[in-house]
Amino acid sequence: MSENVEKSSNGLDTAKWLVVFILLSGLVAANHYYAEISVLYRALAALATVVIAGFIAATTDKGSRFLTYAKDSRTEVRKVVWPNRQEATQTTLIVLAATLVMALVLWGIDGILVRLVGFITGIGI
Repeated sequence: MSENVEKSSNGLDTAKWLVVFILLSGLVAANHYYAEISVLYRALAALATVVIAGFIAATTDKGSRFLTYAKDSRTEVRKVVWPNRQEATQTTLIVLAATLVMALVLWGIDGILVRLVGFITGIGI
């Protein structure tokens, strides 16, 4: 019998996540503090900080599992057979027709129930 035990993160992973948190928090604070500097320079600094934080996060256990998941997801998306324009249009029209039919059915049922409740309670609308 196998046990499904998740590995606990080690201290180094915790330190890396702390560095990522500090970098991103510092980015928010610096963006507020240096508001008078050009938006272009702040955006470039933000991009560099996010990339560095991303690289640090990717070296953790959870980060590497996320990257593996993202790669597998990309492979699966490539396997999907996407509809052509005609199929998409036909499916859209079928959904619209079904929605219209259901709206009319519910409108009719609502009208019947309103009249039935009005007849039973004697309250006319």
